[in-house]
Amino acid sequence: MKPVPTARAHRVADSIDLVLPRTFRAPIDDVWAALTEPERTARWFGPWEGDGTPGRTIRVQMVFEEEEPWMDLRIDACEPPRRLAVSSTDESGAWRMELLLESQGATTGLRLVHHLDSAAKIQDAGAGWEYYLDMLVAAFEDTPRPDFADYHPAMTPYFADLAGKFS
Repeated sequence: MKPVPTARAHRVADSIDLVLPRTFRAPIDDVWAALTEPERTARWFGPWEGDGTPGRTIRVQMVFEEEEPWMDLRIDACEPPRRLAVSSTDESGAWRMELLLESQGATTGLRLVHHLDSAAKIQDAGAGWEYYLDMLVAAFEDTPRPDFADYHPAMTPYFADLAGKFS
């Protein structure tokens, strides 16, 4: 089954928030561990090393990217098991995002919120985050990993249209 984009976007003060939801049939603490423990993040995003406390910078290896580069990621807030806020600066500029968890009875809701400084970045960020969140789901459920080709360029028209709403 081909993945379907879930992202929505809305303007907030000086940014555009790209919001991507997922739901897990698991307790909030288990989902939090999948987002924060290096051996679990390695299964869907990449392992990390360093001091993961607020105000500190960790190094994350992007093992599902070409050449498996390392990147610095600043921990802006860590409020277990509900909120993790991070930021980074790379060749494409600065970016900020939050992972927000909410217990919903027998399930846990996750919202990835990428705070973008330009609608033009929706198209670049959207398909990638859909892919990584589906990688998280696959790692969590122990199912086969998705194929990136099902996300990019396949989802480009969806995210181009979403970005166009802010022009």
